[in-house]
Parts: sequence; structure tokens; C-alpha cells
Amino acid sequence: MEMSTNITKFILTGFKNPQELQFIFFFFFLLIYMITLAGNILIVVLVIKDKQLHTPMYFFLGNFSCIETCYSSTVLPKALISLQTGDRSISFQLCFVQHYFFASLGAVECYLLSVMSYDRYLAICHPLHYANQMSSKFCVQLVGSSFLSGFLAISITIALVSNLDFCGPNEINHFFCDVFPLIELSCSDTHLLKILIYLISFLFTIPPFLLTVISYSCIITAILKMTSRSGRQKAFSTCSSHLIVVTLFYGTITIVYILPNSDTLRNLNKVFSVFYAVLTPMINPLVYSLRNTEVKKALRKHICQLFVKLLSNINKALRSKI
Repeated sequence: MEMSTNITKFILTGFKNPQELQFIFFFFFLLIYMITLAGNILIVVLVIKDKQLHTPMYFFLGNFSCIETCYSSTVLPKALISLQTGDRSISFQLCFVQHYFFASLGAVECYLLSVMSYDRYLAICHPLHYANQMSSKFCVQLVGSSFLSGFLAISITIALVSNLDFCGPNEINHFFCDVFPLIELSCSDTHLLKILIYLISFLFTIPPFLLTVISYSCIITAILKMTSRSGRQKAFSTCSSHLIVVTLFYGTITIVYILPNSDTLRNLNKVFSVFYAVLTPMINPLVYSLRNTEVKKALRKHICQLFVKLLSNINKALRSKI
């Protein structure tokens, strides 16, 4: 990246909270980060270990949880360090690296949500063809193309932003390095760049968004036509979890990036950024585990196995001492 700049670091202003609230914010974000890591890693482990979860839906869910773990890790560790030490600075290069991985993983999540909605569409609307179409090879290809598309889209925008001149000031009005607060600090003409970024964003995000909307529209129509009450409840229970996640993800992103970035809405946008950058990765495993019978069964089974193994080891240890 070739960048003309007179500054070596940025200052993340965050929420400009009073000093006495630093510990409360630190504890709040630390708790969220621990729950996020524990919840998402638990789902990944369950999907890998439990043979009952070796299906396309849970393969996608495992990858989704893996993305969520990395996604939150691009923002929260730096935010926690800043809250603990009071040092809000971030190096010039690290700021671009943080934005690249945060935005890329967010784009991958967008594609993977559409893949998961398509998977549910095939399972509910075309169950007889589901096994043939959702082969292991095709599932891997779908996940691989999601990663490729997500990182490619952000590679284009990061290449455009890297050509800007940064002459100062160096205070980013955010708690992480996001593209538009970063662009605002440039002393170059950014009008055309903003249009290009919006255009690229629409080209890469509208197709998966439309696929998600169309898939769930067909799914809801199919569910309403089901004669079996138990079948309708099972299908709706599975899809409602996906719908909650999709609504949270697209709803908060729409508010942050689509609504006008006025002075009045700027602080509100930072609050909504907490939702999609911090809270959504924590909520997702809770939504999927609490509303999914198979995941709850797998969790109970492995907890019981772990408990039995623990009791067995304690019993062996006690016998050896006698």
C-alpha cells in the first residue's frame, strides 16, 4: 500500500466516556468478548465432534461461528487494551489491517448468511433434491466462494483508500478503524471515492441480500402451506433463528451505513456499530443454541459424557489412594 501521510498513528476517540466509567466499559466489553468466544467456539467444537451435526446446515453454522469469533477479535482486544491503559492510539498500518479484516469478515458473513438461507430453502421447499444438491463438495465450494468474494470486495476498497493523503488531524471518531470515519481524515478529495465505495458495496452485497430475502420469502410461503402442525413448527423454529440473525445483521448495518452521517446521528451510529460489531457475534450462538433442538441435544450429550468421565477419573483416583 502506497500512502502519502504526515502522521504515524491514529487516535480512536471511542465514546469519550468519563474516566470513572472506564472500568464499567472495560468489564462490559470483556464479559461480552468472553461469552462470544465461549459460545462460538463451543458451537464449532460440537459441530466437529457430534456426528448428528455432520450435515450441511451445521457445517455452515460451524463456519459462521468461526467467522464470528475472528470478527469480534478484530475489534474487541484493541478496545479492551485502550480502556484498560487509556492509550487510544493505533498505528497507521495496524489501523488499515484492522479495517481490512473486520470489513472482510463482515462481507464473508453477508455471503454466508445467504448460503445458509439457500440451504434452508432447499431443505424445506425441495427436500427430495436436497441430499443430491447439497453434497459435501458443493458445501465446501459455497463456503470457499463466500470467503473469496468477501475478501475480494474489501481488497478493492482498501486499495482505493490506501491512495489517499493523510495530513492530519489524526482523531478517528469511532472505537475502531471503520472506512468512512477514516476517509473523513483525508486531505484528498474523497467525493468520488465515497461514490465508488458505495457502488462496490452495492455490487457485492445486494446479490446475497436479495438471495436471502427471496429464499426466506419462499420458505415462509412453503411453511404456511404445510398441513402438518408439527412439521410447520419444526421448520419455523429452525428458520426463525436464521431470521433473527439476518434481521440483526442487516438492520444495524443499514442504520450505520445507509442513513445520512449527520452530526446528530454520528454518536447514534457508534451505538449501533456496537450492535453489529460486538453484540451480534455474542447473540448469534445463543440464538442458534437456545432455539435449536439438535444443538441442545448435542450439548446435553457431551456435557453428560464429560461429567461421567470426570466422575470416573475421580473414582479411579480415590481407589488408587485406598
